[in-house]
Amino acid sequence: MTVMADTTTGEQLAQSLLRDVHDERKRAATRLLGAHHDGVWLRRFTGDLDLSAAAGQPLIDRGGACPAVDWTAVRKLRLSLGWSRRASAEDLAVLEFACSLLGSGAVELRHVMQSVDRESFRLLLRAMEEAAHADGPDPRTHVVLSA
Repeated sequence: MTVMADTTTGEQLAQSLLRDVHDERKRAATRLLGAHHDGVWLRRFTGDLDLSAAAGQPLIDRGGACPAVDWTAVRKLRLSLGWSRRASAEDLAVLEFACSLLGSGAVELRHVMQSVDRESFRLLLRAMEEAAHADGPDPRTHVVLSA
């Protein structure tokens, strides 16, 4: 497994992959992967050639002005056989949760909750809250004034 071994934090790596991303769900999912275990998935997407081969394409799209996670490639990766053998149950649960924020696969919440520690659970909640605002204002805080 090839992983970036520089001094960039996972959050910094996520920010570098979000410069041209305007979709709030993609932003929330990318930030989640950057915050979880210091960006383990983003580092693997960037440098693990075995994962790219399993997906049949690079997991980081470098075609635009700024690189970004190619969520279509991540979806293909998750459908390929054997790709997840070198990942912990927690790391897999976080990736599945991130993909589900984009509508790329359903997750069983009980499985996710059993797989993650308290810190990762807080990250999942934060990402879900960020993604929820992609459709507009929170209906619980929307107030209609009538004359």
